[in-house]
Formats: sequence, structure tokens, C-alpha cells
Amino acid sequence: MRKVCGIVLLVTFVLTGCNTMAGFGRDMETLGSKIENKAEQKKNY
Repeated sequence: MRKVCGIVLLVTFVLTGCNTMAGFGRDMETLGSKIENKAEQKKNY
């Protein structure tokens, strides 16, 4: 029973970590897009 509880707990932490990293990836993508847009606005031709 302890082994099953440990496995369930481990799987829960792994899945939570995946969701957290996915959210972090989306945040970084948004930040990169904003930086790119500002650079395009400031570009002199």
C-alpha cells in the first residue's frame, strides 16, 4: 500500500511539473514576441 501511495504521489508531482513548465514556456514565448515587436518598432531603415 505504501508503494502504491508513493507511486501516485510521484506521478502527481511529475504531471504538475509538466503543466508548470508548459505555462513557463508560453510566458517566455509571449515575452519574446513583445521584445521582437519593440525591436521592430525602434528599427531605423
